[in-house]
Amino acid sequence: MRRTIAVLASVFIVVFGVWQFMENWAGRPFTLDSPVTIVIERGESFSTIGLRLTADGIVDSARLLKARARMRGLTGSVRAGEYRFESNLSPDRVLDRLVSGDVLVHSVQIIEGETFSVTRHKLLEAPGLLFDLGNVTVVNVLAMLGLADAHGEGQFFPDTYHYVRGDQASEILVRAWERMRLQLKTAWENRAADLALASPYEVLIMASIIEKESGLEKDRREIGGVFSRRLKQGMRLQTDPSVIYGLGDAFDGNLTRADLKKDGPYNTYARHGLPPTPIGAPGRTALNAAVRPGTGTALYFVARGDGSSQFSDTLDEHLNAVRRYQLRGDQ
Repeated sequence: MRRTIAVLASVFIVVFGVWQFMENWAGRPFTLDSPVTIVIERGESFSTIGLRLTADGIVDSARLLKARARMRGLTGSVRAGEYRFESNLSPDRVLDRLVSGDVLVHSVQIIEGETFSVTRHKLLEAPGLLFDLGNVTVVNVLAMLGLADAHGEGQFFPDTYHYVRGDQASEILVRAWERMRLQLKTAWENRAADLALASPYEVLIMASIIEKESGLEKDRREIGGVFSRRLKQGMRLQTDPSVIYGLGDAFDGNLTRADLKKDGPYNTYARHGLPPTPIGAPGRTALNAAVRPGTGTALYFVARGDGSSQFSDTLDEHLNAVRRYQLRGDQ
């Protein structure tokens, strides 16, 4: 009897010692010289995962990690994905992250005024994002996504879009398109009663021009007012960004008099009305400026060189402003 008790006591001591060792090991943070990122593939065995974590210095023993996972019933619960581990993570915290799917979140940003070609390049280069758009162009992107049979410029709302490794570029565009639909719908419903624009799409076009023309947010409604009054009075918009957009790759950074005289659908110096499509992606304030343009009498404006604009009622005033702020370079 005494021998049995002694054996049981010995077993208890051993088991308790093993348990205590495991608890201490699993709760002790490990130090990394720098953050480590690993990708766990779907169907990857826990043994392989443990070996990779050990090789990267995230834990010091694949066997102990597997034993700990078994103790906690987690060996079959690890989620695939991209994980980023930093210093001072204990094995238990590592396991918690692996089973909770606390994967690394990336982001891609569409900037106000950005053209679709720039957005496409960002999606193509975004780390971990699957580019499933093939040879998509601004002309066919909406049709390819099954969203609409329309030109794609200006249709994707500027914002920061988050994704995880393995997400598709098309998913980002669909989310951006849905955001723009919502923002455009809201803007159209709050439009001024005497608005010179006949449809939400015309609002999108006008907003894209305002976005490109305005260096400061506070100037956008006044710029919208200038364009609105010019439309109502039958004047050409005469906006440089539209001409530049129409030139495409031929634009070398220098807009010439010859460029302004060359006829084309985006040359608002040569043609009346709006260009046929947006010229970039407008943000919320530009949309609001398009549907509720500022009141006043100004018909012209010129960039001062500090991001703001100088507004003028008459052509003579405008030409003086051009000489002051652009031709002479005075601030």
